[in-house]
Amino acid sequence: MLEDVRKEANSRMEAAVRALQQDLTAIRTGRANPALLDHIQVEYYGVPTAINQLAVITVPEPRLIAIRPFNVADIGLISKAIQKSDLGLTPTNDGKIIRLVLPPLTEERRRELSKQVAKRVEEARVAIRNIRRDAIADLRAFEKEKLITEDDLKEGTEQIQKLTDEFIKRVDAIGEAKVVEIMEV
Repeated sequence: MLEDVRKEANSRMEAAVRALQQDLTAIRTGRANPALLDHIQVEYYGVPTAINQLAVITVPEPRLIAIRPFNVADIGLISKAIQKSDLGLTPTNDGKIIRLVLPPLTEERRRELSKQVAKRVEEARVAIRNIRRDAIADLRAFEKEKLITEDDLKEGTEQIQKLTDEFIKRVDAIGEAKVVEIMEV
């Protein structure tokens, strides 16, 4: 019973960490990364479609992303989607390939991005704490139903707290690493 609650909390916390990592890959660092385009959807025949399903995305240079659509006619749709996005990049194309040049980040923009990272890290911490709260509530319900003893409740609560502390440290480390990456000139 205790082990089941701990395993479920562990898997949910793991999912929260993965979600944070996925979220942080979309934050621009001045270095080209195909993951920057993951959250951009292209209106393709009335259906929102990910760019990587319409084109091959490569990084030929550290500050350049090249997008080669499978169908050359889709260049306009992909360009519009990138312009509408929150990336702040202007696509250029030669009729076959779309190029995104990532300009170096200004100091002000770096600070702004660092604040975004801090906000997302805090959201991940809150998610982990909510998972802890749910797990402890489950343990209390089991104790109330006499499925576990009071000692089991105490031990389970301590285990969940240790797990929570471990995941919060991981989230903080991920956030610090991203801030260092952003502030790197």
